[in-house]
This record gives sequence, structure tokens and C-alpha cells, in this order.
Amino acid sequence: MKKYLPRIIDKELKLALESMGAVLIEGPKWCGKTTTGLHHANSFIKMQDPSNMVNNKLIAETSPSLLLEGEKPRLIDEWQTAPILWDTVRVDVDNTQRKGQYILTGSSSPLAETTMHTGTGRIARIKMYPMSLYESNDSSGAVSLKDLFDEKEIKASTVSRDIKDIAALVCRGGFPQNINLDVEKALYSMRQYVQSIYNNDISDLSDTKTDPIRVQSFLRSYSRNVQTLATYNTIMEDMKANDVGITLPTLNSYMEKMQRLFIIDETPGWSPNIRSKSAIRITNKRGFVDPSIPVAVLNINSEKVLKDFKLFGFLFEAMCMRDLKIYSSVLNGNVFYYRDKEGLECDAVIVLPNGDYGLVEIKLGGEQEEVAAENLLKLESLLEATGSRPTFKMILTGSNYAYQRPDGNYVVPITALKD
Repeated sequence: MKKYLPRIIDKELKLALESMGAVLIEGPKWCGKTTTGLHHANSFIKMQDPSNMVNNKLIAETSPSLLLEGEKPRLIDEWQTAPILWDTVRVDVDNTQRKGQYILTGSSSPLAETTMHTGTGRIARIKMYPMSLYESNDSSGAVSLKDLFDEKEIKASTVSRDIKDIAALVCRGGFPQNINLDVEKALYSMRQYVQSIYNNDISDLSDTKTDPIRVQSFLRSYSRNVQTLATYNTIMEDMKANDVGITLPTLNSYMEKMQRLFIIDETPGWSPNIRSKSAIRITNKRGFVDPSIPVAVLNINSEKVLKDFKLFGFLFEAMCMRDLKIYSSVLNGNVFYYRDKEGLECDAVIVLPNGDYGLVEIKLGGEQEEVAAENLLKLESLLEATGSRPTFKMILTGSNYAYQRPDGNYVVPITALKD
């Protein structure tokens, strides 16, 4: 049996099982939901197990409570194949009033009308991403996000990663089955992954067959605009320029399905009370749950990434945003971006429930660091004028050194960060 690699959501999952009757782990296929669920469960049923799938569906249609029998916590893997199980679990939790009864995992979210009740108060929801660099042992963890929020001293440190290593990490991504593969094999695996999205996964969410060529064109256009504020019209025009037309309703449908598959993972804008809301960009920033997905969609490799530093910068930002969202989840934090019409921007704003927040600029390195530092100081000044102050300011980089600049900004390699 393979050794279990600890995941950052383990702590939250343990707390959820001690606090709630059931827990739902949601995330894209292959991100490790089943493995983590099994690690915390005492019995399980895999709804998509080919040897029992037909039988499981028949039982779900006639006597769904039979599928709940087993030592608790019981894992119900890919529960969405029989949506009635949601309400079956909810009712059982209501009746027993016990904590930690069920772990549900799902790689797609069913339409709201297929479930009768939200499960509020009974079923906790946890979002799972592919592995962060710290989880895959590609980050030293010398700098803790929690320590930054606690305003602890951050000691200077170094990491032994060069720009080629960073490009390889972006292309390999964080899907657990790929972390021990060389980049070429990981890329092959991810190309198969996205082919499955084009040809099967998105069509499985509806009664009508989806055109794989149009889906591929949509994802290619979306990938070319990763970590930007591209409008739907921009994406449609980009597709049209590549000889594939799409209507707005179809585009909306694709967006909705990609979000239900947990493939697309956008970042909302942050609206602090410093200027009128009309001055703040509130369009979601386009993004994926893992940088290896746009790499595979665009059919590029680490050599190509290294030759196109503009694209590399966006893909690096995508990897950093993935990790920031994973690390901040331990603190119950949310990740936003900031940009106003005057052009002042911040790549990531991490906001905690108590109102504390940190400002993060994401730059590969070099001269970009100075621009990032200047942006952070400008935004800090704007915020302080209204009585607000960020807990920390950080430039997240692809460089080798972690330290604090004389201006107060921290410089932290992504390969040195942890939760």
C-alpha cells in the first residue's frame, strides 16, 4: 500500500467530522479526494466501481439507506452518480444526531434541482485542490502564511530552485498521480485528462451531446486569458479568430459546466471601503484549479514556457494562486484580487474572518520585484488613509531568497511558502 501523503485539508476534515454529521469533499477528478476520504473513513462504498456500479444505482433507486450501512465514518465516493444519497445522508444525520457519520466525495456538482435540501447544519463542505508545492514536497516551508498573519519574525532563508525548475513545476502541476513523474510523462497524463473533459466529462453533465471541438476551442481561448480580466466577449472574439464561433448562451453553459467539474476556479475582486464601488473592478479573474490544465490545453511544454515569459508569468501566477487558496483555507481565509480604474492593482488579497488581510504581488523575479514593491506601498498608503492597514505585504516570487526588504515588504519564493 502506498504511503499516504498528508494533505492540508486533513486538519479541516478532522474538525468537520468532529463538528458535523457529514462532510462533502468537492474538487476536480484526480485531486486526491478518495484517497483522503479513505484515510479518514472506517468503511467505504465506491459508487463508480465498475463491478458494482449497476447494482449500486439500483439500490440507490429503491433502498438508498442500505448504502449507508457500515462502520462510521463511512465514505461514499462519487455520491453525485445517485443524487438521492444526499437527502438520504441528511435524513440519517437528522435521525441519529451523531457527528462524523459520513464523508461524501464528488468530482462534479449536480444541478441544484436534483437535490431537495441544501444540507445546511448537517453537511459541511470542503473544497479540495490538487497538491500545493508544500504538500508535494517541492517547497521548503521556511515561511508560514500563518506566521505572516501572526506578525512573527520571518528569518532569511534560501531555496535551491532555478527558473527551469519553476517552469517544470508549473507544467507538472499538483495532481497527486503526477508529482513523482518527470515533466514529459506528467504532461502526457494531463493531455489525456483534458481530452477526457472535451470528449466525455462535460457531456456527462447534460442530456445533450456537447461538441468536443467547440469545448476545446473554448478552453484554449480561456487558457490564453488565464489570470486576466478577459470578458466573455473577449473569449468569444478569440474563438472566432480561430474559426470557431460560439453564442453567449453556449459560452455561459460551458462556464457553468466547467465550474461544476471544478476545472475553472476564478478569483473575485476585493472591494475595500476606500473608493466608490464603481471604481473597483469586480469582474472575476479567469483561472484554473491547477496550472497544468492550461499548459495541457495549449499543448505546450516547459521549453515553450521558458521562451514566452509573458505566458510564463500568467501560468506562474496561476500556480501561486492555487497554493495561496490552499494555504489560506487553514485560516478560513478567502483570496481575492484588487484592481481599480486608476490602474492600481494587487494580484492577491488574503482576507481572514476577523478582518485581517495581507497583500500579495506575484512576480517571477528580476526587475519585476521593484514594480511589485512600489504597487504594494501605494495600495498600503491608500488603505491607511482610511484607517485600515494590511497585516503584511508580500512579493511571491520564483527566486531563491526569502527576506524582508527595508521598505517592509517580504520577498518569499513560492518554493519556500507553506500554510
